[in-house]
Amino acid sequence: MRPLRAVQQIQIGSIASTHERARAVLEQLAAWGYEAIELNGFMTRPSSLLVRALTRAAGMPVGRAGHVDWATLVPAAGLRVVALHEDLGTIERDADAVARHADRLDTDTVVITGMYRFDYSDPAALDTLVRRLNAAGVALGERGLRLLYHNHSVEFRRLPSGRSAFDLIVEGTDPRAVGFELDCFWAATAGADPLALMRRLDTRVELCHLTDRGSRRTGSALTPIDRIDSVELGLGNLDIPALVAQAASVNARAVIVETHKNWIDGSPLRSAEVSAAVLNRLLV
Repeated sequence: MRPLRAVQQIQIGSIASTHERARAVLEQLAAWGYEAIELNGFMTRPSSLLVRALTRAAGMPVGRAGHVDWATLVPAAGLRVVALHEDLGTIERDADAVARHADRLDTDTVVITGMYRFDYSDPAALDTLVRRLNAAGVALGERGLRLLYHNHSVEFRRLPSGRSAFDLIVEGTDPRAVGFELDCFWAATAGADPLALMRRLDTRVELCHLTDRGSRRTGSALTPIDRIDSVELGLGNLDIPALVAQAASVNARAVIVETHKNWIDGSPLRSAEVSAAVLNRLLV
């Protein structure tokens, strides 16, 4: 079975902050061919001003959709929730609560999106992280949930040994407890080869995040250096067809679009439409 065509909630965070707006956006996404959405814990419940400010500072405006009834709106639009993002501390503090939230959203997958203010250059800290990830994966597994780890760019820092933090996370985590949601954009931004990583991880890549990487500047430039940023699928320089084909070859459950800023025409919805056309062509 081919991967689902999906979108990350971050993509629509700034335009889906009320029940009616979220309903309209979800229905439009479904009309363009998306079949699933990936939700974020802090965006599906009321979040603090600090959390929203930190996320916005990272270039990802998330809106204020904590009061929206996503559990009702998503299936009503003909979509499904492919996964729920949560932080490791939340899972460790109350795995039962995470399981109840996932169950209400009708998903069996929880994703950890990296560690906030964590030293990925410290081998001892990484060893502790690996143990925590394994324990969290076991705890969620006992509750019928699968745990995945989502990378950004920082995991590809080189350690004194010459190996990367990502190497240690991959090799130290138990495949029975922890899988991966590989973010191809962030891997490429770090200078890694996302296709080679996907092939190395093989079936441990259970979800795939896709944002193309390039520049949309036109005309002359003051210097010969363009600013590189996230762009819609097919408008950058990542080998999107090969990445999607690899995801399909290992039976990844979804390819998830997440263009979290620098949207074409300044519109996250128009951005999702452009990327949907590429996914519809590659995942028939």
